[in-house]
Amino acid sequence: MERIIKVMEDRYLLPSLELVEDVFSKSYNAEEGKAVRQLVEEIRSKKYYIPGLELLMVDEEDTILGYAMFSRFHIQGRYENELLILTPVAVKTEFQRQHISKELLEYGFARAAEMGYRAILVEGDPKNYNPRGFQPSYRFGIEAGPHINLPHPDCLMIKELQKGALEQISGLVDYSFYEALQEG
Repeated sequence: MERIIKVMEDRYLLPSLELVEDVFSKSYNAEEGKAVRQLVEEIRSKKYYIPGLELLMVDEEDTILGYAMFSRFHIQGRYENELLILTPVAVKTEFQRQHISKELLEYGFARAAEMGYRAILVEGDPKNYNPRGFQPSYRFGIEAGPHINLPHPDCLMIKELQKGALEQISGLVDYSFYEALQEG
């Protein structure tokens, strides 16, 4: 099977939302699927959206196999032109464990670095992100704010794209500017 990485195009806008909702519904529940879909729609509508960093992997029949979105992010009103957040990452259930997310992420890291971004923040399972070079963010003075409920502090991670970038980035992470991430 041929696998091709593409940046978002209009024809993939709806199918990518459906993929994200389906993957998160199957992995968690329907409510989580809808919430993650809403998050993608919300990010697309805000100034933090970067079309060139909304990535897809398709097969030779143009079916979406995987998806990853990197968008600008700020910590306490700072670093929005240096820092990205990676959310969400989704791989069609029957194609998981085939390195699709790895290829999408590595491609995204290279593109983001070329665009001048210095670091990427992610919240998730360390087993999935440590192999990609992410480390617990608290080690760098970047911590979850009071309204972020992490299962463990290691679940908020960061990756440098430029050596030494994290020497100048610190603060409390807050998702309050995204309605879809508000605890309901």
